[in-house]
Amino acid sequence: MSTRSAARPAYVCDACGHQPPKWLGRCPECGEWGSVVESTTGPAVAGKVVATRMPSEPARPIATISAAPARARPTGVSELDRVLGGGLVPGAVVLLAGEPGVGKSTLLLDVAQRWAAAGDTPSLVISGEESVSQVRLRAERIGALDERLFLAAESDLSAVLGHLDAVKPGLLVLDSVQTISSPGEGVPGGVTQVRAVTAALVAVAKERGIATVLVGHVTKDGQVAGPRVLEHLVDVVLHFEGDKHSALRLVRGMKNRFGAADEVGCFEMHEAGIASLADPSGMFLTRYAEAVPGTCVTVAMEGRRALVTEVQALIGAAVPGSPRRTVSGIDSARLAMVLAVLQTRTKQLTLHDREVFAATVGGIRVTEPAADLAMALAVASGGLNLAVSPRLAAIGEVGLTGEVRRVGAVPRRLAEAARLGFRYALVPPDCGPAKTGVATPGLTVQEVPDLAAALQWAARFSAE
Repeated sequence: MSTRSAARPAYVCDACGHQPPKWLGRCPECGEWGSVVESTTGPAVAGKVVATRMPSEPARPIATISAAPARARPTGVSELDRVLGGGLVPGAVVLLAGEPGVGKSTLLLDVAQRWAAAGDTPSLVISGEESVSQVRLRAERIGALDERLFLAAESDLSAVLGHLDAVKPGLLVLDSVQTISSPGEGVPGGVTQVRAVTAALVAVAKERGIATVLVGHVTKDGQVAGPRVLEHLVDVVLHFEGDKHSALRLVRGMKNRFGAADEVGCFEMHEAGIASLADPSGMFLTRYAEAVPGTCVTVAMEGRRALVTEVQALIGAAVPGSPRRTVSGIDSARLAMVLAVLQTRTKQLTLHDREVFAATVGGIRVTEPAADLAMALAVASGGLNLAVSPRLAAIGEVGLTGEVRRVGAVPRRLAEAARLGFRYALVPPDCGPAKTGVATPGLTVQEVPDLAAALQWAARFSAE
């Protein structure tokens, strides 16, 4: 007698698609809480026969396919074009995420106006968070008014698609994707809702060749809000970063199907909007009439861009108990390591009972190990009251034994230092022009094997 087992319900994670054997409060694959739901279709049956059908378009040899439809069109904002790989591609979907108030809406309103003014097709801005009057006030403030720029305030996906039929834009800006709802797809802003709305907009953008920019929210830890599949659906993922106390804004590429994924665009926020910074290094330097103790310059890499950055350090008086270690724009763990190395390897410095304050200039955040040498020289300069030459740039990672280790992109860093008029550079061993094959006219490059040698050469260059 044969028995027939009862059909068991199937479960799937809304965030990553993982199919656990039973319901769980937390997905074991992606770690999301409350994302495991009962599947309506059930798991795929092994050995199931899939019927074939004629494709809508036959496969063709790659040499016969034109690449013209995928050519990027410049947006008119040079730094954004730099990150995008030349501009916006028709049919491409870009996800721009950032913290509230960083300037996402302002930047995209400027992009939409430039697109409408320069192109053959209008641009459409859909706002799900503000009224059209509020967007109009911002457009007046930044000078982004154009007859071919259309505005609408909608929170329903069907209405958004209706606006696309009426306006027929070449550029769509949706602010933001978490505010758009689709009937029958869960609660607004939920995982299922955001995924359904994004999938629908991606399909429309590909079908009609509309360049689409979706504004996304971020979580407390800086990640894009919503399911991880959201980042897989779009073509480009950009993060808009900036400190509310600083005018500096960075657009960082995280994913790009049409260009490099490690580019960074620099912007300056002011009352009239956001302006591109083609040469931002001047924001991160302080011009002194005379050399001042406690400062040293390094060349940091933001993506593929070299930025000359000043590191400052202030050594306070000796205090009982545990002295403070305060940082701004610098990794506190790397500062603690550099202080320990200086205390051990430099006998004339006493730092264990003194307060240390370290910061960067201009609001930039430098966390890469290449800034260790400049950090160490700034601390030693402040502790010994000996000024480092303002024409000196220090590049290198400091190890626990005091050695200076190699870092990446040294030729590009040296070229940027030479371009800005620096005369001296301290680099790790095997990183000079003789090894890299890159000539740096006017720049004296000195290789230093350890921290003691770096301090000696810094003192020698300061005396010249």
